[in-house]
Amino acid sequence: MNINPSPRLAVTMGDPAGIGPEIIVKAIAKLAPRISGGELRLSIVGSRSCLQQAAEAVNIGADWLEREVPGITMVDLGATHDRIEFGKTSAEAGKLAYLAIEEAVKLCLNDGADAIVTAPISKESVNLAGYAFSGHTELLAHLTGARDSVMLLVHGDMRVSHISTHVALSEAVRRLTPERLSRVVELTDAALQDLGIERRRIAVAALNPHAGEGGMFGTEDLTVTTPTVESLRRQGYNVEGPVPGDTVFVKLRARQYDAVIAAYHDQGHIPVKLLGFSVDPETGLWEALSGVNVTLGLPIVRTSVDHGTAFDIAGKGIAGEGSLLEAIDLGIALAAARAGRR
Repeated sequence: MNINPSPRLAVTMGDPAGIGPEIIVKAIAKLAPRISGGELRLSIVGSRSCLQQAAEAVNIGADWLEREVPGITMVDLGATHDRIEFGKTSAEAGKLAYLAIEEAVKLCLNDGADAIVTAPISKESVNLAGYAFSGHTELLAHLTGARDSVMLLVHGDMRVSHISTHVALSEAVRRLTPERLSRVVELTDAALQDLGIERRRIAVAALNPHAGEGGMFGTEDLTVTTPTVESLRRQGYNVEGPVPGDTVFVKLRARQYDAVIAAYHDQGHIPVKLLGFSVDPETGLWEALSGVNVTLGLPIVRTSVDHGTAFDIAGKGIAGEGSLLEAIDLGIALAAARAGRR
């Protein structure tokens, strides 16, 4: 495998009214030895002003914002934080978040970066700015010209892909088709292979309670999932399903599977986030988060934090950078795997 000894990652700032700028400056402080040692090169895409504000708020030195530092490039979009208020949605913040993603995609497509790592955006702010997308996954598919994309959440051995994400439940049912299910399994299997998993065991979660209980609670698991899984198995995929949703994640955690295909957003997100969030019992605030969001099916590698903008704690200096550090490491691994296939 031809692994880049110094991978190049484009890191987008996310919504400047959220915790994105804060976790970026904290993460770079943690990564400083690796960056100075030549193990990693970062292009930070966003507003220098907003990042400086975050660095001052958490009292972290950020020389890379003031001058050129080996291993770090600041791609400044020129906006200031003057009209952006922490914890508030706005068109200004949404526009800046969108432009950062657009610029990072250009870097990757033009061989200026090996992967994109994104901080969280506010879907409401992005739409206020006039960009009609329901989330990062859909936005990136549009910018890269991908015909489809799949959201994969990773928390340790918990790997969960999604047939649908940001749609109403009624629409999620309609999106369970043989074509979509097959595509999600194919992309998930390829991602597991990139992660070095040889015997890739995939479970498809049932859409309905008890996998429909023989048709009593819905027929989709009988008419769509079962024959599609049988077809995929004939093609050589190590896949099972439909497996009832109330037990499939227990089996995943027990390592009976390497990944689960969730039928819709909450079915897949709840177990991953329940395990990934660490909550302070005294204050009730989350203090750390483990987990990474990966977009499959793109011509580029994209990983992200597995949390939102956290408007409730933005500007308070208490956001944890753990998920961003994990996203960076996973981005490096997936970019190396993709480079090895070329």
